[in-house]
Amino acid sequence: MKLARAIHFDESDQHVFASPARTGEWCISGGFEFSDWTEGDLTGKPRQAFANGWMGLETGGRVTFVAVTQIEPAEVETLVALLAQHFVTYYGAPSVDAAKPVAREEIGQMIDLCEDHAPNTLLTVARELTDAGVRESYRVIEAQDAGLEQFAIHGSPDE
Repeated sequence: MKLARAIHFDESDQHVFASPARTGEWCISGGFEFSDWTEGDLTGKPRQAFANGWMGLETGGRVTFVAVTQIEPAEVETLVALLAQHFVTYYGAPSVDAAKPVAREEIGQMIDLCEDHAPNTLLTVARELTDAGVRESYRVIEAQDAGLEQFAIHGSPDE
């Protein structure tokens, strides 16, 4: 089973998102946050989160890139409970138990998205508002095989 973790290549997410996700935390699309947004909501840092931010499940923060990686079933259940609590705290779900099926579905959609990709594949998300609601599209950046010679200089101490 695969899911995606937040990855940062530089400090830009620290500046463009009001609340950046923590490097290494498990992520989902989190598009539900924008389900009732209008063009008037798309300003400043919230616009950036809407446009291309994955949602970190621990912090609720956003990140531009995620990397596909293996996840254990027990970890998934922990994340379901965490997301269900998020639904109670921020969206008024009546209880964690009532929110778990929706949380499981959200995480399941991300697992489905990641399943056919090799570990370390990078994903980005792009969103736009349409008459039918929020439309998401994804970009896949395949992990490249890199030889050691691309990163190390070979030689002997005598040379």
